[in-house]
Amino acid sequence: MRAVLTWRDKVEQCIYDLAFKPDGTQLILAAGNRLLVYDTSDGTLLQPLKGHKDTVYCVAYAKDGKRFASGSADKSIIIWTSKLEGILKYTHNDSIQCVSYNPITHQLASCSSSDFGLWSPEQKSVSKHKSSSKITCCSWTNDGQYLALGMSNGVISIRNKNGEEKVKIERPGGSFSPIWSICWNPSSRWENIWMSRENEDAEDVIVNRYFQEIPSILKSTVYSSQGSEAEEEEQEEEDDSPRDGNSEEHNDILAVADWGQKLSFYQLSGKQIGKDRPLNFDPCCISYFTKGEYILVGGSDKQVSLFTKDGVRLGTVGEQNSWVWTCRVKPDSNYVVVGCQDGTISFYQLIFSTVHGLYKDRYAYRDSMTDVIVQHLITEQKVRIKCRELVKKIAIYKNRLAIQLPEKILIYELYSDDSVDMHYRVKEKIVKKFECNLLVVCTDHIILCQEKRLQCLSFSGVKEREWQMESLIRYIKVIGGPAGREGLLVGLKNGQILKIFVDNLFAIVLLKQATAVRCLDMSASRNKLAVVDENDTCLVYDIHTKELLFQEPNANSVAWNTQCEDMLCFSGGGYLNIKASTFPVHQQKLQGFVVGYNGSKIFCLHVFSMSAVEVPQSAPMYQYLDRKMFREAYQIACLGVTDADWRELAMEALEGLEFETAKKAFTRVQDLRYLELISSIEERKKRGETNNDLFLADVFSYQGKFHEAAKLYKRSGHENLALDMYTDLCMFEYAKDFLGSGDPKETKMLITKQADWARNINEPKAAVEMYISAGEHTKAIEISGSHGWVDVLIDIARKLDKAEREPLLMCARYFKKLDSPGYAAETYLKVGDLKSLVQLYVDTKRWDEAFALGEKHPEFKDDIYVPYAQWLAENDRFEEAQKAFHKAGRQGEAVRVLEQLTHNAVVESRFNDAAYYYWMLSMQCLDMAQDPAQKDVMLDKFHHFQHLAELYHGYQTIHRYTEEPFSFDLPETLFNISKFLLHSLTKATPLGISKVNTLFTLAKQSKALGAYKLARHAYDKLRGLQIPARIQKSIELGTLTIRSKPFHDSEELVPLCYRCSTNNPLLNNLGNVCINCRQPFIFSASSYEVLHLVEFYLEEGITDEEAVALIDLEAPRSKREGKWQEIASNNSQTLRLDEAMDAIGDDDPFTAKLSFEQGGSEFVPVVVNRSVLRSMSRRDVLIKRWPPPLQWQYFRSLLPDASITMCPSCFQMFHSEDYELLVLQHACCPYCRRRIDDTGP
Repeated sequence: MRAVLTWRDKVEQCIYDLAFKPDGTQLILAAGNRLLVYDTSDGTLLQPLKGHKDTVYCVAYAKDGKRFASGSADKSIIIWTSKLEGILKYTHNDSIQCVSYNPITHQLASCSSSDFGLWSPEQKSVSKHKSSSKITCCSWTNDGQYLALGMSNGVISIRNKNGEEKVKIERPGGSFSPIWSICWNPSSRWENIWMSRENEDAEDVIVNRYFQEIPSILKSTVYSSQGSEAEEEEQEEEDDSPRDGNSEEHNDILAVADWGQKLSFYQLSGKQIGKDRPLNFDPCCISYFTKGEYILVGGSDKQVSLFTKDGVRLGTVGEQNSWVWTCRVKPDSNYVVVGCQDGTISFYQLIFSTVHGLYKDRYAYRDSMTDVIVQHLITEQKVRIKCRELVKKIAIYKNRLAIQLPEKILIYELYSDDSVDMHYRVKEKIVKKFECNLLVVCTDHIILCQEKRLQCLSFSGVKEREWQMESLIRYIKVIGGPAGREGLLVGLKNGQILKIFVDNLFAIVLLKQATAVRCLDMSASRNKLAVVDENDTCLVYDIHTKELLFQEPNANSVAWNTQCEDMLCFSGGGYLNIKASTFPVHQQKLQGFVVGYNGSKIFCLHVFSMSAVEVPQSAPMYQYLDRKMFREAYQIACLGVTDADWRELAMEALEGLEFETAKKAFTRVQDLRYLELISSIEERKKRGETNNDLFLADVFSYQGKFHEAAKLYKRSGHENLALDMYTDLCMFEYAKDFLGSGDPKETKMLITKQADWARNINEPKAAVEMYISAGEHTKAIEISGSHGWVDVLIDIARKLDKAEREPLLMCARYFKKLDSPGYAAETYLKVGDLKSLVQLYVDTKRWDEAFALGEKHPEFKDDIYVPYAQWLAENDRFEEAQKAFHKAGRQGEAVRVLEQLTHNAVVESRFNDAAYYYWMLSMQCLDMAQDPAQKDVMLDKFHHFQHLAELYHGYQTIHRYTEEPFSFDLPETLFNISKFLLHSLTKATPLGISKVNTLFTLAKQSKALGAYKLARHAYDKLRGLQIPARIQKSIELGTLTIRSKPFHDSEELVPLCYRCSTNNPLLNNLGNVCINCRQPFIFSASSYEVLHLVEFYLEEGITDEEAVALIDLEAPRSKREGKWQEIASNNSQTLRLDEAMDAIGDDDPFTAKLSFEQGGSEFVPVVVNRSVLRSMSRRDVLIKRWPPPLQWQYFRSLLPDASITMCPSCFQMFHSEDYELLVLQHACCPYCRRRIDDTGP
């Protein structure tokens, strides 16, 4: 730190106090009974202010700069404006000792010997408060909340804004140690906006000191975790300095100077921070710098001393001839003004020199005059070492750090050898005062430089060697070497440059030049020396030959690249200059001084900060490239260039066929494509290829220089490679020009490739045309089909010959896919692929065309009808599907469809449909029974399905009666059906048929028709079944009421056996057969009445054809008249009696047969011979003409006057009137649904 006198003035009176205007432009002095206003820039007295009648003791300026106040021995306070006009005056009872403005509210505190007052512009009166002792000084806290008063009895009173005492601090000396000056430290919020301002002259001084007096280029090292600071302290020292804490209280620290010659610090709470600092003089004034890191103290020692904020004395600002009564710092600057008892006013500028050291990427510098911060320039980590004394010199080298303090030198070392370790510990202390200009540290020694003399000391402080130079030492630097044998590079003012080894007494003269040395550096291989002289010229010498290699102007510092022998940089004139070998200098703007150059990083000192600047080495690399020095260019690029520079280096080396360098460069940019090219060229060279034109052509083609590549291909005799290149790049016009009128085969190949290219760039129309012209029909069809161009496909298909089967079939497939089945059919016919045509018809559901084709080509019957049946089934047309399956000969599928239909109908309670489907199933089984292998199984199924069909057909009426609200069926019909079902359901009950509904219907209808016994039986049966809730009450009521009826059945309801004329009971244990002759009853399929029919069988040896022929003879009988009328139609056979006739006489052979064979416990069928058949009338016989393997069934009507009709399809019997009515209602047979207009059976 140095104090430079800027201006000085002297007045006749003592200067008791002074104050700066907040913007720093004016200075107000209290001199005698006047105020003097000075211009701070040059010390011009602007104006004296008169208003007081006695000596002015104090003056203070408001923080907003609008007004200032002065206090005098005349007991008055005057308020002045910034225009130097007095606007207000008020008085105290005693002389005014001090005044101070609140920094926030601009409230003025004025203190006299007996009281103090508080005045603000908003109030008219002054609030005054008595004091127990004379007030000598006062100071407001930064937030304006508290006022500290210093008194002559050694007491400090801290008061709030209203004047109330909050804290009282009593100093140990009491009245023997009056408090003469106090000051609160500036707030941390002011620290954040504080910036150092200095004029240009000051900067020049700093620059000169840096190069001439400070070992700024001495190498050094550092550590701490990123963004934090670690502290290293001396073990013997106590931490007794004031520190800022995190709490708000610690932000307000009061500095107290008393005439007990002590400097003390207190918190707002009154707690002392640290110990008293001895001053050894009587202090008269104390003030902080704007940022708060330094304190000025002046007094009886006739000088102003500079202290740290911790109270550590740093030095003297300026020595005076009398007591210093006041000193202040110009706001936001390093300017200090001093007022003395003899009237002297001195204005100083403080120059804080940069004390620092650098070694590779570690930079150590002084901070706050007493701290050392070590910064890692690469990782940006920092560590702070607190020395608590003035740091005079710093040196750093490898893992060593030397710090010179006023009375000692501390040697630090790193904890570890880690390159990023930042933890330092004290290794040695040399407790001795040294005077030196420069300090250097080595592994085991420190070097002290004092003008012409160099001293080498061990870490224990023992002087080992000394060198005496011919001239002043201007520069010194450690250039490395073994531990204990390091080399020093020394530059003298007379231009001599020496090399000294610390273990050798003799200095080696490297060279001598005419001008003084300002900066030095040696290249990495120790072959070249760079010197900056006092004329700002950079000179580079060959150390061995002493030859001047080159020189460059405008240099103030120089550094060799530690990783490249031929590269150096120098700074000067606001520019950074980089020079490689003997090439021209490359310049770029840079503020500061170059102090190191490592790879692509340049370490630059600008004002007080060191930074690592990343500088791409592009310019020198291109200089080497211009001269085709690829390997040297690669070495430069390794120091740090951009990716674009690496790529340019790789390309240039590749074109120069320097494959090794090119491979390294392409590896850096991770360009696998070019690496593969280089690898392939190297492989070809190993195989013996030596044609450089061919290699270069490959390189040009990769680089996009296609025409140059084509010329080289042609020159090397590889025209085909040029053609391939053009076609691969879709440069077809260039390819045609290159080809000229060549081979047609190659032309066709070229057109095909052009079409491929058009297809890839989404130009399908052009591609199709090109493919057609090149004869590539398959590709043309594929593109047209994928884009849906039916018209193009039609043209192609019609132009193709039918022998070109594959393209035509592809066309047909696309026609089918594009919903153009007509064109597909045309194409299939052209090819003759009938199977595909059938499949087309089936896929497009064009069944009529398919059936027509099937008629012409029966071999495709299965291919048509099976899909047709499946399609019908998928569309819920199951009956048609079943027929189609049947027609296609897929009996299994037909049966499965019917079974599913039947099951669905039963589940959905569609019992009529279930009966119909079961009948169809039975007929299917009968049809399948023609296969001898399946005959027995299928016949069993046939009878089973026939039985189920009859049950479901009858149960439909019962279901309708019990489930629907209204029923149109006659009671007799319901009675007959329920009785039929009751007798039929002797074993398992089929799915869907309810015994409850059947018995309930039987009970109700029996009761209504007078069959009370049967009704009672039905109700009894119901009691053993689970009854639905809806009919529970009805059944219970019926059960009770039936007991009031007679226990017998009406005789009119008793069924008659027409074979044996036996009256059968309504409840027949044998089922639906006669209890006497066991003849099965034949029921009407509508009313379920017992029909007057008797089944008979043919005698063995009589065929069905012969029997029909005998019956058709109709031999006349004596007692019978032929008055029967037979009506035969396609739908039915009907026997009708035209006139009343006699009953069948006893002479009827058939009747005789009945009476002869009736009776017995076993059923004996009626068997007739030829004579009986001959005697029968065709009108009396009904024949069920079952298809094989079943035999026909024959029935004889015993009451010719009652007409019976049999359906020729299902062979069910009906009363003729019932049948005709049902046919009229349904237009078909109610059982098998055979329509009346069907001609077949």
